[in-house]
Amino acid sequence: MYELIQVLHSYLAYIVLILLFMAVANAMMGWVGNKMFTMQKDLRLSLFALILSHIQLLVGLILYFVSPSGIKAIQTLGMGGLNSASRLLALEHPLINIIAIAFITIGWSRHKKFMEGNKKFKSIAIFYGLGLVLILSRIPWGQWFN
Repeated sequence: MYELIQVLHSYLAYIVLILLFMAVANAMMGWVGNKMFTMQKDLRLSLFALILSHIQLLVGLILYFVSPSGIKAIQTLGMGGLNSASRLLALEHPLINIIAIAFITIGWSRHKKFMEGNKKFKSIAIFYGLGLVLILSRIPWGQWFN
C-alpha cells in the first residue's frame, strides 16, 4: 500500500508541476498583455491546477502518515536525530507544501472577487507563482529520481 501511494504521489507531482507552471505562465501573459479573463481557457486551467494540487496534498498527507520517512521518522529519531535528508522528508517538504497550497488557494479565492481580467490574472500569477516556487524549493530532488 505504501509503495502504491508513493508512486502515485511521485507521478501526480509531474502533472501538478506542469499545470501550475502553465497556470502561472498563462496568468502572467494575461496580466502583462492586459487580456480578458475567459472561462473556457483561463478559469479552467487555474481551476485544474488548484484541484490537482489539493489532490496531491491529500495523497501526500496520507503518505506522510504511512511512510517510514514521515511522522514515524520523527517519532523514532526525534527532531534532534534527523539528518538533513530525513528532515526534508519528515518536516520541511510537508510544511512548505501545505503553505504553498494555501497560497494557491488564496490566489484562487482572490481572483473570484475581481471583475477585471487584469486583477484576476494578477492574483493568480502572484499567488500561484509563490506556491510553485515554494513547491520547487522543497522537492526532494535526490530521492525523487531514485
